[in-house]
Amino acid sequence: MHPFRRTALRALTGSLLAALPWAAPAPAFAQAGVPSGAQSGGALAQLQAFVSETRSARGVFLQRTLRQSGQPAESGSGTFAFSRPGRFRWEVRRPFEQLMVADGEKLYFYDRDLNQVTVRKLADSLGASPAAILFGSNELERSFVLKDSGTRDGLDWLDAVPRSKDAGFERIQIGFRAGLPEAMEVRDAFGRTTTFAFSGIERNPRFDADTFRFVPPKGADLIQQ
Repeated sequence: MHPFRRTALRALTGSLLAALPWAAPAPAFAQAGVPSGAQSGGALAQLQAFVSETRSARGVFLQRTLRQSGQPAESGSGTFAFSRPGRFRWEVRRPFEQLMVADGEKLYFYDRDLNQVTVRKLADSLGASPAAILFGSNELERSFVLKDSGTRDGLDWLDAVPRSKDAGFERIQIGFRAGLPEAMEVRDAFGRTTTFAFSGIERNPRFDADTFRFVPPKGADLIQQ
């Protein structure tokens, strides 16, 4: 793969934390196991129910970038899993393999093509990020100003504006239906938009002990940040 494409797609994977630009269609979440009391509320009520009642989940994601001009750029797809608080696995399978694993203390980013592992403290990485909303605790209002923003495309939408001016993005919008998120859009300071789409969600599954454990492959370059 050309080095530029590989670098761009590496950044695309990391946008879950850094909020870099991408856009994608929003396939529906599985409707089984809808959080109680969330089906008829606004997006804020649905988010609160989802965070408090969904201790773990797994599913499939689709990702694609739109440049500021609106033209499509890189895309990817894969699987994810999380267990609150602070444990998640985000695995890109196409167009090439990359992996992010958080074990509650550290975040590992593995690029198989480069055979390189980047390690960060999770507390320094999660913060007021898109991942904090999906995988973090139920104390979101410490990091975000949250409000309902009406209905669009059949979804109830929520605005999440980071309280910190150093978050690296202007706002996150999350679209809910029947208590489950079907789309997440991130707008950065340059007017570019990032969208996450998910499908096949299973709520509160049991995970093997190794799901959120990462051991660097033999011979991989290890970078501590």
